[in-house]
Amino acid sequence: MVRLNVNGKEHVLEEVDASTPLLWVLRDHLGLVGTKFGCGGGYCGACTVQLNGRPIRSCTTPSSAAEGQAIRTIESLAADGILHPLQAAWIEHDVPQCGYCQAGQLMSAAALLARNSSPSDADIDSAMRGNLCRCGTYQRIRAAIHSAAEKLGGAA
Repeated sequence: MVRLNVNGKEHVLEEVDASTPLLWVLRDHLGLVGTKFGCGGGYCGACTVQLNGRPIRSCTTPSSAAEGQAIRTIESLAADGILHPLQAAWIEHDVPQCGYCQAGQLMSAAALLARNSSPSDADIDSAMRGNLCRCGTYQRIRAAIHSAAEKLGGAA
């Protein structure tokens, strides 16, 4: 059994083994399929979610390690049908191509902007280093993060 706080909602999952990776609990037990399976080893970042505001790899995090903490998934970014400024910037800058890595990219970018409202290129590169994009849209990702930072009140 695990108790998880996901996107502000408490879940008690009696049928889940505590060693089950958080990714599979989110997808298979809670139906939150925006978080993607990529490599299964924590290398690509497709499975990135936030744990207490910090980006983590949910494919290698046992669900028991997230108990009593705030988990945030891609499903929490938009509110009441209004896109988060990062999501709007992703569209504005045509970031996604295949789109597979984008949920993880957005969750890492949101964590960055929550702690640094005006990131430099180096800050962005450092924060996004663990998120791989096979389509190579890194320049557009950086531009979208700068654009979202401006909309959120940063000077980026």
